[in-house]
Amino acid sequence: MVQSGRDLFRDNMLVAPVPLHWTRLLKRRYNQSALLAHHVGRETGLQVCPDLLVRPVRTPILDGKTAAERARTLEDVIVAHPKRRHRMQGRDVLLVDDVMTSGATLSACASVCLASGANHIFVLTLARVAKDA
Repeated sequence: MVQSGRDLFRDNMLVAPVPLHWTRLLKRRYNQSALLAHHVGRETGLQVCPDLLVRPVRTPILDGKTAAERARTLEDVIVAHPKRRHRMQGRDVLLVDDVMTSGATLSACASVCLASGANHIFVLTLARVAKDA
């Protein structure tokens, strides 16, 4: 994953995983995106902020929903952590996720980062779902 994303990495970039709602985290016992983000940080030396973004609103599982339904479901669901948002000011942010389906979750995360003062948003995912799948 790090090798595939090597052209994305920038000096002073902040790495952030896509957040899970606390109930989903409790059920799974881990955030796979956070594990991937920590791996990226270890391999690149970039700073990782695992709670840069938070998901205070529980959403239904998005599997089977259209891209438009996913986008509507994720409106105002992801926010910047109030004590961490300052870390994005004037910096590039690398969002890390395990699987990208429609891109709605990553788009919601990117919008929050840009609204919080991030310069540019880059995305690194482990897998991408085929559009016809």
